[in-house]
Amino acid sequence: MPSRDPLPPLSCLRAFEAAARNASFTQAGSELHLTQSAISRQIKRLEGDLGRPLFERHHDGLRMTPAGEHYFRIVQGVLRELRDETARLRRRSGERQLTLASSPTIASIWLARQLPDFQHAHPDIEIRILTVEDPHRLDLAEFDLGIYYHVPNEVDPPGLNAEAIFDHEEVAAVCSPVYLERQGGVRDPSDLLAHHTLMVVEDHYHDWLTWETWYRELAFDWHPPAHTLRANSFQLLMNATLAGQGVTLGWTRLLAAELDQGTLVRAMPASLPSRGRLSLLMPRHRHLSEPMRAFREWVLSPSA
Repeated sequence: MPSRDPLPPLSCLRAFEAAARNASFTQAGSELHLTQSAISRQIKRLEGDLGRPLFERHHDGLRMTPAGEHYFRIVQGVLRELRDETARLRRRSGERQLTLASSPTIASIWLARQLPDFQHAHPDIEIRILTVEDPHRLDLAEFDLGIYYHVPNEVDPPGLNAEAIFDHEEVAAVCSPVYLERQGGVRDPSDLLAHHTLMVVEDHYHDWLTWETWYRELAFDWHPPAHTLRANSFQLLMNATLAGQGVTLGWTRLLAAELDQGTLVRAMPASLPSRGRLSLLMPRHRHLSEPMRAFREWVLSPSA
């Protein structure tokens, strides 16, 4: 009689890893394009195969059992190595391709302006851009290098090293000239809160710099603004700012072209040094291909 296969099905392991990482069957299903019930069935099948529970089901969510926590660390490591090696082998036929991950805002406002210079210097490298808003959701096997704002020791995506692209940057209140023509100038910080529309990002990843933080660190009196436009997309709010709909916090080096061209202007002269730096994110333990080395050298050079 043949012995039972010692390895569980890959589909069960992927479902378990996603459910454990997200602490949710529903979010795991969304990530893997499966229903919540399908994830639940895969987990039950895995638990039956192992002969022990991996999760404790509570009314307020999932918690891993001690066995589940130990198994999760092993499964996550194995799947990561499998993804990396699969991606490496797939790239063998196209070793001149470079996949860059970035947020939609950085990709559209800054990276798209810079890439022509790199492509002119390296015409043999094929560029692919992957836009993901939150670097914590990056799959390390799907990209070569990332460009994101990074706050050292506070917002550290797992498995990635960060090198600052900008050595210094200021955060200022910016708007379009059209907005100032229509609404009038901003007299002072109090006037901005009382009579102007503030763009507010509802995104946990950007919580390291909010309007309230900006005001308090500049020693301005703060109270909730009278008018806001809120969205969970900084790119959407930046497009609305360029269209004249309000005032947003903007990173001056990131928006240098818009400020130089006059499509954006400072609503007030005050600015705050940015704790977050535009940074190059590199997967740890990844062999640097020639395109990766070329891009790293280019983007970290002072002229980039």
